[in-house]
Amino acid sequence: MSKIFVLVFTLIAATAVYAQIPLQGDITTNTTLTSNNTYVLKGFVRVQSGATLTIQPGTVIYGENSSQGTLIIKPGGKIIADGTANAPIVFTSEFTKPGASRPPTYGDWGGVILLGNAPINIPGGTTSIEGPGDSYGGTNADDNSGILRYVRIEYPGIAFSQNNEINGLTCGGVGRGTVLDYIQVSYSGDDSFEFFGGNVNAKHLIAYRGWDDDFDTDFGYGGKLQFLVSFRDPAIADQSQSNGFESDNDGTGSNNTPLTSPEWFNVSLIGPISTPGATVNANYRRGMHLRRNSQNKIANAVIVGWPTGILLESTGTINNAVAGNNYIKNSVVAQSTKALDTARSNGTFVINTWFTTTMNGSVLTNASEAQMVDPFNLSNPKATLQNGSPLLTGGLTPPADGFFDQTATFRGAFGTTDWTAGWARFDGTTSVEEFGSEMPVNFELSQNYPNPFNPTTKIRFSV
Repeated sequence: MSKIFVLVFTLIAATAVYAQIPLQGDITTNTTLTSNNTYVLKGFVRVQSGATLTIQPGTVIYGENSSQGTLIIKPGGKIIADGTANAPIVFTSEFTKPGASRPPTYGDWGGVILLGNAPINIPGGTTSIEGPGDSYGGTNADDNSGILRYVRIEYPGIAFSQNNEINGLTCGGVGRGTVLDYIQVSYSGDDSFEFFGGNVNAKHLIAYRGWDDDFDTDFGYGGKLQFLVSFRDPAIADQSQSNGFESDNDGTGSNNTPLTSPEWFNVSLIGPISTPGATVNANYRRGMHLRRNSQNKIANAVIVGWPTGILLESTGTINNAVAGNNYIKNSVVAQSTKALDTARSNGTFVINTWFTTTMNGSVLTNASEAQMVDPFNLSNPKATLQNGSPLLTGGLTPPADGFFDQTATFRGAFGTTDWTAGWARFDGTTSVEEFGSEMPVNFELSQNYPNPFNPTTKIRFSV
């Protein structure tokens, strides 16, 4: 009997300590958010230069809809959001709370914006970020904006004004001293991830059911990225056209330096076409849209179920491919209405020959030929490879530069091991329930607390 009462009173006590604390205005001194509280972003919350915002594993931060709640790390400021696989840090919509007035949806709040002092290719070296308009850019390639690791960002991308949305995770002039690893952006009202210049590196990124592009690079971004996956809802796409990759040197395709030249290894872009001929939103376009003089270095990519697999657009982009500065090596396009396309002619350049012969790529008629486990099941997608999949071999060995995992010679974001397990969510729920401090008549913990994951745990008692 005593053990029962210990459990009961422990559970009751646990309900009393989860206060909800507003975050608003400027953060000018070192501040820590603890996992025994929840927090609400009200308006633009800026971590100013010289201040560090530390967030404990398992902490939940809500974005307020009415005030367009947004977290902005200014140049010189830092965020240390270092979660764990068992206790990820969650940024989410206020409408995921129990008893909310409506369900959460795309663009419920702003998102997370990291701004730094790393180089961008805008004349003068600095510019303003879209949305809140804060300045970023500089000359320090090693700039450090902190850590985002084991972090989920859910329902971001609110429209600040007409055609002026922010992304799930925005990086502007962020340097390679910053750590980005194990980050999921879900239900973004704009791009899931966008990199405006800088050279921050990133691993283990998930873009889940975004509205616009999954991974967007501009303004001289030159980082390294490995293990990226995106999953798309066939009904949801942006009127501006939705792509897996969208990459520009800048808005005009100039020769401004540094050129946009990211290096990508092990990418899976799972598009909306789950079966050949399936009906999808007409605004879906390309798995990879490389344009405006960008120089992407891509290897071991898998592009599945997009209307067009790869589009090289603009003479500058094609010239970069001819010169060997723009490449897509040892990669696969599957189940696309048109696998490969160019929007400009350039002498004798033939994209089919370039991709399949020069780049050692493959074009597959059906997604099933790739032998992924269950990539189109949006409630529990698995882009891992089945034993015997042809994608387990044939990849390029990543460089030995201290960042890339050289063992990842498979094609796509996964071999047979699922690195999303435990910390990522694909069921549309945030996983946090709050209770008042009063003693309940009936208590139900319907998921692991405070920041759970499947499988569901149920505990009930009455007093």
